[in-house]
Amino acid sequence: MSNRDMSDILIPEIKIAVETEYLIDQSAPDQNHYVFAYTITIENNGNIPAKLLRRHWIITDANNKIQEVKGEGVIGLQPHISPNQVFTYSSGAILETPLGCMQGSYEMVTDEGNEFTSPIPLFRLTSNIVMH
Repeated sequence: MSNRDMSDILIPEIKIAVETEYLIDQSAPDQNHYVFAYTITIENNGNIPAKLLRRHWIITDANNKIQEVKGEGVIGLQPHISPNQVFTYSSGAILETPLGCMQGSYEMVTDEGNEFTSPIPLFRLTSNIVMH
């Protein structure tokens, strides 16, 4: 069994993009209930396939209330993303304030068994409600 340097381990080039939407019809501002949808696009821009194993989210509202969410896969799936493939899914978050943000990471594994983390950059959740 050989000891490999970390530089010998190849990981995919994963790009993550996010689009958000405030769902006014599902929200109840008078009850501090603000519902947001987000669509995540995961692109494998490298030449190594990867499978998404787990997700980790940190969701923060305008009152600095933090929710942490960890779980297997996304929307009940553990997608395998081949080189030059894209996987897109939609989900949602509920906040007590009309403004907030999310960030996190995906734990992934290559077909060779090398696990790695793909960070999900911070993105804002913003309603059309103006705070005074």
